[in-house]
Amino acid sequence: MDISKEALQSLYAAVNTSFNKGRDSYQPLWHKVATQVPSSGSEENYSWLGEFSRLREWIGDRQINRMKVSNYVVRNRKFEATESIPAERIEDDTYGIMAPKFEDMGYAAATHPDELVFSLLKDGFSTPCYDGLNFFDDSHMVGSDGEQKAVSNLIQGSSAPWFLLDTKRPLKPLILQTRRDYRLQAKTDAGTSDHVFLSDEYLYGVDARLNAGFGFWQQAIGATSDLTEDNFNQAYSMITEMKSDKGRPLGLVPSLLVVGPSNRIQAKQLVEAERKAYGESNANYGAVEVLVVPWLD
Repeated sequence: MDISKEALQSLYAAVNTSFNKGRDSYQPLWHKVATQVPSSGSEENYSWLGEFSRLREWIGDRQINRMKVSNYVVRNRKFEATESIPAERIEDDTYGIMAPKFEDMGYAAATHPDELVFSLLKDGFSTPCYDGLNFFDDSHMVGSDGEQKAVSNLIQGSSAPWFLLDTKRPLKPLILQTRRDYRLQAKTDAGTSDHVFLSDEYLYGVDARLNAGFGFWQQAIGATSDLTEDNFNQAYSMITEMKSDKGRPLGLVPSLLVVGPSNRIQAKQLVEAERKAYGESNANYGAVEVLVVPWLD
């Protein structure tokens, strides 16, 4: 076919259809562990992190819960992926064979937020959160001034990481900060594109601006120990005993166990089997939901 403006418009429509087909073929998982926060600039400052809300009986004047200024900033990052279609494929009307390539680009766009969020969860052992300590740390300080003590949300070992989370609150343990959604663009101007003139190919690219960050560390236990019944019970107790930065009991209850493929069997046996291997009732049956993701191993 002739590479005309109309032909390139039709080609873009076909590429866009393939892109959307690939994007729609994946059901994201990030929303199970992260709260989406729209962003309006290059970064967002989460200075309000540090204290959970709680009602009290109104006796006397209101007690104002002022923010503990943390200066925790999440900066938006730019991401892109670009593919080309050689001019001869358009001239020979054989570009249709490349449809799976652009479906895969759409699939990559759909999975990218999951990759960001769960990779950050894995990196929580070495990446600071709002209090300046690593998200998973044994030295988070809790309590009023003069009566603070170190609290841990970390179980150390040498195995593949797993995570026990309370995800029922409006703010989940992680944040997905979105500045600009994934968009498909084309560099295909017939006869006017410098790139087409120099390389004789037409470009299609997807890009977005976003990033992932940490919420409240109290809602998550990170473990690199073996995923055993004893270690799971320890993590469960650690969350239920969590207090706010000012020392208030939070009433947290774990709801989600996040593991990589290497811990899949152990996780499912631990909380999805009604009975243990030797017939005894499983006290942890149905205690939490199991979520297996590939970005943790």
